[in-house]
Amino acid sequence: MAQSNNSIKKILTVAFALCIVCSIIVSTAAVGLRERQQRNQELDRKSNILSVAGLDEPGMDIETAFQQVTPRVVDLRTGEYADQFDPDTYNAFEAARDPAQSRTLSGERDIAGLSRQENYSTVYLVGDPDDPEQIILPIRGQGLWGLMRGYLAVQGDGNTIEGITYYSHAETPGLGAEVNNPRWQAQWDGKEIYPSADSVQPAIELVKGGASGETEVDALSGATLTSNGVTNMLQFWLGPAGFGEYLARFRSGITRDEVQDASIDSDQTEGA
Repeated sequence: MAQSNNSIKKILTVAFALCIVCSIIVSTAAVGLRERQQRNQELDRKSNILSVAGLDEPGMDIETAFQQVTPRVVDLRTGEYADQFDPDTYNAFEAARDPAQSRTLSGERDIAGLSRQENYSTVYLVGDPDDPEQIILPIRGQGLWGLMRGYLAVQGDGNTIEGITYYSHAETPGLGAEVNNPRWQAQWDGKEIYPSADSVQPAIELVKGGASGETEVDALSGATLTSNGVTNMLQFWLGPAGFGEYLARFRSGITRDEVQDASIDSDQTEGA
């Protein structure tokens, strides 16, 4: 006797077959589109870098415009370039998960809420890479609802901010999500990171009630925790634990070539 179409066995068989077919379709699409997805992610990254540097224009070809930018991998512990890494393929996020390429952060050392930090990170130099017009730094840290990721553009003096942008966050629309409001972002242009030429600790911060100093930016209205998160991540990444050592070489007014020349001259003098 034929089974009823409403029998448990037939229902489970149809459901199982449907799941198999759907999983095959989804898997095939994921594999087939992976290269395109990676390509789009790469274009989005370059677009955000061009945007924070003020180099984006309507209808521009991203790859052509990005030729003005030179990526370099930096050793965060020394501020020196790490030429053993390919900046086009090095992934700081993956490195942060690898104990061999990162360090554990805790307590006061982890004001950005990262738990782990990579030893090397990629910076993006606009113009002459030995004497750049701008230095684009990747920044990240905890906001109210999760990790915020973005870029900070700094002038070639290693101290003056050009712009800031966030390409990934989960902040509240109309409140913390105002980090993407062009009017708020415009306040960052010309702000200074450090209070003096010999300062090691950054002073840039978000303040309530109206920013007045060169190292102050208006806090986000109604978003105290997001504002605190922005301040904390900037003070972390621009301090000694982040890009502080790297920025110091630009703040001193000495280019990479001049540092190398000075080192060679010193070696020759000692050998004479």
